[in-house]
Amino acid sequence: MKVFITGIAGFIGFHTAKRLLPSGFTISGVDNLNDYYDPALKKARLAELGDQIDLQSLDIADADALSDFVQQQRPDVVIHLAAQAGVRYSIENPFAYARSNLLGHLSVLEACRHLPSLSHLIYASSSSVYGGNEKVPFSEDDRVDDPVSLYAATKKSDELMSSTYAHLYGLKQIGLRFFTVYGPWGRPDMAYWTFTDKLLRGAPLPVFNNGDMRRDFTFIDDVTACIQAIAEKAPVFSKDERPHRVYNIGNHTPVPLLEMIATLEEATGCKAKIDMKPMQPGDVKQTYADVSRLSADYGFNPKTPISEGLKSFVDWYRHYTNS
Repeated sequence: MKVFITGIAGFIGFHTAKRLLPSGFTISGVDNLNDYYDPALKKARLAELGDQIDLQSLDIADADALSDFVQQQRPDVVIHLAAQAGVRYSIENPFAYARSNLLGHLSVLEACRHLPSLSHLIYASSSSVYGGNEKVPFSEDDRVDDPVSLYAATKKSDELMSSTYAHLYGLKQIGLRFFTVYGPWGRPDMAYWTFTDKLLRGAPLPVFNNGDMRRDFTFIDDVTACIQAIAEKAPVFSKDERPHRVYNIGNHTPVPLLEMIATLEEATGCKAKIDMKPMQPGDVKQTYADVSRLSADYGFNPKTPISEGLKSFVDWYRHYTNS
């Protein structure tokens, strides 16, 4: 099976390619290697993949270049993971989100609809679409029309565009609302990364909303196992059903922020210096995924407790940074 991955040098994209390669998939992909965080990390991920992938450096918002490369590859499945990430950065640089997450997603949809051999498109959405929803766990049936960040608004817009393309062109799609994915080779803007760095350096940890926050931390290996299952099993839609579904992909176990810090303290052997701060614009107090639909349809069964997952990250981080 031929799989095309956007954002292949990113955290989830890299791990997806790494998981699929030993299973006999032929992998190609694109990434623009932007400097939202250090491109050296992205290049190191690509070095781990070696010459096993057909890679092109391009911006997915460049619709013509993307379409040309996709037409060359003729994939059976497209896994669209490229995006401008980060809730807080969307307040500082909104146009980066419009380009990558809106125009980029549209470019992927257009490229896919001109691929007659394509089985289906898998794309990344986000738990951020739930906004300040106080009903937990978050269900795919919940209303998601009240985003609290521009990032969330772009991800909801992506879902709407995908639904429209499914209706107009019959493009089969699965959208995944990721809940705080973490693990080795992760993103340096994520709290678990910055906290680990500060713990090892003895620097204070900025803890927002005075620590009254909970996140549904989802380990990367659990995520990629599910992505592989979705890639291998083409979705079946009824005759009258629009061929587009959205699923939560989380651990179904929200963890208090202070518990996450305590787990990192144990993994690093360092005591945290806490710097309590107020809630940040665009943040939400908690995330909590109802994953029953994904479990029923694709056998999703997250197995990694946060104690094991964070230890795995810390071990990798120490090796990667020689700390």
